[in-house]
Amino acid sequence: MSIDRVVFAFAGTVILISLGLSQVHSVYWLLMVAFVGANLLQAAFTGFCPLAMILKKFGVKPGCAFE
Repeated sequence: MSIDRVVFAFAGTVILISLGLSQVHSVYWLLMVAFVGANLLQAAFTGFCPLAMILKKFGVKPGCAFE
């Protein structure tokens, strides 16, 4: 799996879990959804993604988006 796929899978998982928690626990979990969405948006324009940097240090093979 490339860094790109891991980042997208992680972001999707966090979003779905946060949406579920917002329904059963507190509406403030939607702030996590907003944070992940904003981070994905800025990464699309700048190429800077903290998770991608961490995965690169762990030796996950790079993809096209985050090198």
